[in-house]
Amino acid sequence: MIPISSTSANHNSTPDVINLTQALIAIPSVSSQSNAPITDYLEKLFQINGFEIERLSYVDEAGIDKHSLVAKKGQGRGGIGFFSHTDTVPGQERDWAAFTPTIENGRLLGRGSCDMKGPLAATICAAIAVDTEKLQKPVYIVLAADEEVGFGGALQIHSESKLLGDDWPEVGVVAEPTSLQTVYAHKGGYIFTVTAYGEAAHTSTDRGTSANFLIAPFMAEIAELAKVYKEDKSFQNDEFTPPTNGLNLTMTDYDCAGNVTAALSTCKVNFRSMPAARGEDVKHDIRSRAEKYNLEFTERGSDAFYVDKDAEVVKLSLAATGDVEAITVPYGTEALVYQDKSQLVILGPGDIAYAHTVGEFVPVEELERAVEIYTQMITEHCC
Repeated sequence: MIPISSTSANHNSTPDVINLTQALIAIPSVSSQSNAPITDYLEKLFQINGFEIERLSYVDEAGIDKHSLVAKKGQGRGGIGFFSHTDTVPGQERDWAAFTPTIENGRLLGRGSCDMKGPLAATICAAIAVDTEKLQKPVYIVLAADEEVGFGGALQIHSESKLLGDDWPEVGVVAEPTSLQTVYAHKGGYIFTVTAYGEAAHTSTDRGTSANFLIAPFMAEIAELAKVYKEDKSFQNDEFTPPTNGLNLTMTDYDCAGNVTAALSTCKVNFRSMPAARGEDVKHDIRSRAEKYNLEFTERGSDAFYVDKDAEVVKLSLAATGDVEAITVPYGTEALVYQDKSQLVILGPGDIAYAHTVGEFVPVEELERAVEIYTQMITEHCC
């Protein structure tokens, strides 16, 4: 592991974003495991660089301890925040050396290099590089657990952080990979779980009740609704690509044998919501169809992330990147959790298309440029 001292900095030196990214990749932090080791490493890094630190912890449903950090540099109110997560998807180590970072042809490879240890490292390096004495407003680095599996860390930070308290940063960056393009909106996400209960019996007796038959009419109606949502412009938003809401349906009868009536059948409907696209009508349609067939129904999720294209944070980001306009993306981020606290954009190095893949990488040039962009945003807003 790369020593912490080699990544630290004061106002007379520049932290090395490449070394820090490599150090973070080399600490496995798959969501199914505790992220205590990487949290310990980062906490020490913040300590030796003079940040005020808050650590929040919880135990997940599998009984595994998870940890998040809020680090603050400078005094005053408001300021700017950089929001990231420390967990990754599984490494798929059978197919590549996921946790051995390497540089090839200008690309830094490793699990999390793109999503999002590289972007995370860039935010830290930018915050460390800024002279504390020049800050008139604080800089926050917020690192959450479990973004990949339900936003557990972000939700805890949102509700329990005392360091943020009632004075969250005025503007912020969620540093997910966007190829360093400013993102002002992304789709939301809902999961509707619909369950049918039957009665298991050998099919030769004709005495059972198939849960599959009970849930099938519901699924058929959802299939027809999906066609309507794709064709009816009132359910679309041309600000997004694609402009449709991404309705999907999956189903399981838990590997019921072919000669037994299914005792239990579960259907999940995934819905990617957009602003101004009749999202509430879609949710009502799905809920009412479940009720129509007397099926058990639950829902969870969040509405879309959206900030006005003329918002201060968008202008700040565009000025730093040199781009003319902000864009939207179809995937989701923790901005869904934090958007009621701070005015946010999504902005980070790396291409989301290579996240979660074998051979995941982030361009070295983008990593280094991200530090410059984040530093400019801090300087412009806080100094």
